[in-house]
Amino acid sequence: MKQGIHPEYKEVVFWDLTSDEKFLSRSSAETKETIEFEGETYPLIKVEISSASHPFYTGKKSTVSRAGRVERFNKKYKRS
Repeated sequence: MKQGIHPEYKEVVFWDLTSDEKFLSRSSAETKETIEFEGETYPLIKVEISSASHPFYTGKKSTVSRAGRVERFNKKYKRS
């Protein structure tokens, strides 16, 4: 690899604001915020959604009302 052209890859804390979950990972993203996590100070990256709050990973699906869809289908393809 060429020296001096790659961003710094460091440990950072990701904070899922939806579930208030924090986890340590590595990233090259820049941030000015820091947080104390497990006795150390790390850069902080705030995210809106992660595996801790995403419906696919949590199993909490949002239910969609299908009554309106069925009515529109029947209205559109109604047999005379």
